Amino acid sequence: MKTTYIMLLLLACICMPATADTTAKKVTLKGRVTDAIDGKAVIGASIYFPQLTQGTVTNQDGEYVINGLPAIKTTIQVSYVGHQTIIESIDLRVVAERNFTIQENNAMLSEVVVTGLTGSARADQSPAPVSVVSPRELQAVSSTNIIDAVAHQPGVSQITTGGGISKPVIRGLGYNRIVTVNDGIRQEGQQWGDEHGIEVDGQSVHSVEILKGPASLMYGSDALAGVLVLHEQPVMPQGKMRVNLGTEYQTNGNLFDYTANFSGNQQGYVWNWRWSQKDAGEYKNKVDGHVPGSQFHERALTGMLGVNRQWGYSHLKLSYYHLKPGLVEGERDEETDRLLPSEAFQKIDHYKALLDNAFLIGDGSLKTVVGYQQNRRREFESADEAGLDFRLHTVNYDVHYLSASDEVWKWAAGMGGMWQHSENLGDEYLIPSYKLFDIGAFLSLTRHFDDLTLSGGLRYDLRSLHSYALTDDGEERFMDFTRTFRGLTGALGAVWHVTPQLNARINVSHGFRAPNLSELGSNGEHEGTFRYELGNHGLDPERSWQGDLGLDFSSELLSWQLSLFASHISDYIFLERLSPDDDLYQYQSGTARLWGFEAMLDIHPVEALHFENTFSYVNARQLHQPEDSKWLPFTPAPRWTSNLRYDIIRDGRVLNNTFVSLGLECYLRQRHAHTANNTETPTPSYTLLNLTIGTDIRHRGHRIASIYLTGTNLTDRAYKSHLSRLKYADGPGICNPGRSFSIKLLLPVDII
Repeated sequence: MKTTYIMLLLLACICMPATADTTAKKVTLKGRVTDAIDGKAVIGASIYFPQLTQGTVTNQDGEYVINGLPAIKTTIQVSYVGHQTIIESIDLRVVAERNFTIQENNAMLSEVVVTGLTGSARADQSPAPVSVVSPRELQAVSSTNIIDAVAHQPGVSQITTGGGISKPVIRGLGYNRIVTVNDGIRQEGQQWGDEHGIEVDGQSVHSVEILKGPASLMYGSDALAGVLVLHEQPVMPQGKMRVNLGTEYQTNGNLFDYTANFSGNQQGYVWNWRWSQKDAGEYKNKVDGHVPGSQFHERALTGMLGVNRQWGYSHLKLSYYHLKPGLVEGERDEETDRLLPSEAFQKIDHYKALLDNAFLIGDGSLKTVVGYQQNRRREFESADEAGLDFRLHTVNYDVHYLSASDEVWKWAAGMGGMWQHSENLGDEYLIPSYKLFDIGAFLSLTRHFDDLTLSGGLRYDLRSLHSYALTDDGEERFMDFTRTFRGLTGALGAVWHVTPQLNARINVSHGFRAPNLSELGSNGEHEGTFRYELGNHGLDPERSWQGDLGLDFSSELLSWQLSLFASHISDYIFLERLSPDDDLYQYQSGTARLWGFEAMLDIHPVEALHFENTFSYVNARQLHQPEDSKWLPFTPAPRWTSNLRYDIIRDGRVLNNTFVSLGLECYLRQRHAHTANNTETPTPSYTLLNLTIGTDIRHRGHRIASIYLTGTNLTDRAYKSHLSRLKYADGPGICNPGRSFSIKLLLPVDII
């Protein structure tokens, strides 16, 4: 009853009318964007206010006009493909006209705005490591899901189950140690499962922020490894309406997808609706041939309706996501060794509704979000009826205030959490039904000096979890128990701008993660994972200390970054095989130590040519353990990526941003395997060769189409990723997908 009262009070606070002055003065900002080299007008440059989620693009004369802006100090961002992004503070109370001159340059860390730490801020002022995947990067990549699209970033990997299911891994840590934020709230499905992906339509994601480590205090428990922030498409400029059409075909698996989007802004009434569908058959490789059960079907509907006013905005967001993936069972014919057909499959439905509000108070903003999610996951051994059947209800709530972005002191404070109820609706069982209540509060401060930025903060979390008993065939399957977890976390760091070209950063953070119900109370066969799983009621929360040290440098000829980290995690939870003769696994805990680094070098002797190289390494071991069990399971192999890109046409009249990119992915041998009871095996090295060609097509200075041609694994290398679950299918395991070619077409159509 006490929990119910707290929930009702929080929801009342979140949904209450704003105390801001809704009659505040409206202002207009106009100006012109020109190229620094020749002084010509830049057509289609983006003018965007991250705090207000408003913006526009320049016309044929390089001019822009934005009406209905609030009279406040805020951050403005001016960007154009192939040019250096401009980020600065602007006082709309005194500035009505602002011209910008942009230079062709390599996009570096200092030219990115991030929001996942303490609201909108320049990434070069963050002591914690942050990566940003831009809209152009997402458009150019060929992938099967949103995690697949970002998994090539330094320090980021993915645990895969065939082509359609991927789970993110940041610096060797995954599962419930990563919080995925979509539409402004935590994405809550059944992320405890190995073959459970992130139920998000990748077509609806505009850009991605990747926060590495537990330094982000806004998200609380489960952000031990980091946060993935999936940003939606910005609101259309005032008076504009646009239809976006897109389609892609991939030869391996005959994947075909299409998407249609309609968005607009008329007198501050805004909307953004999208329908997407994706169908893929069985993928293939030259060793296994076609892999039965690897096919999947996906469809999604997302929508936003709202108002943007001088007092802020209020957006209602709705979404429905459906995924029907097959289950790869891995059984083979004894005579031919061919994979046998699989009739098993899953059905996942994810519903979401939320109200996202921002009220401008002074030069800061009060963000209030309340949302409801329902996740239904059913697993079928045949087409008749589901065996495992989970239904998860989640209510998310969040209230926080962000101060102005250009003051000497900047601060953010708030509280948020969630309420959950999970039900078992099938006749087979894996985890018990449960209820969960989670709440946390945080405060963060940032102090700017001339060449130094200091940041720090604290957060306190409380999570209460109750598991319900269940008797199956007269035997107790699940026990009735209650656990309560508390955690105090924090971060402290500094960024020193040594020179205009060189930045140094240091950060120390303390993280906390409460064990989930799968780890505490599972007891059943997990279809699609080739194992029977047992929980452990006595598990304690994971607590980590992490140190980060980074350097980044940029010049006209080269740019480089180096990020080092070391982490100590007490009560680290992992799944271990109990005997080599059966598939019985149980959750255990120990003390983990992780360290590693990400390094990047981009050599660009001329503006049109870039030779980019990255290297990621994680050393993750369990202390005080024998040789066969000292390495943590699912630790990504050392990875070197190299990409040679040449921009053929930078600013053409018909073809624009035309490029060719030759990429190399080299995965070194992973010897650090958790070999106790054959839980894991070492993985040999392998190298993949990729090629991408892309261009925009222009008409009267505006982009009317984008085309991308991609070839992945051009040499058709047969390999098994160390993070592929299909590596441990019956017999020799199953290889990853072989060679594939794809074509992607994007069509933006402006109505007015």
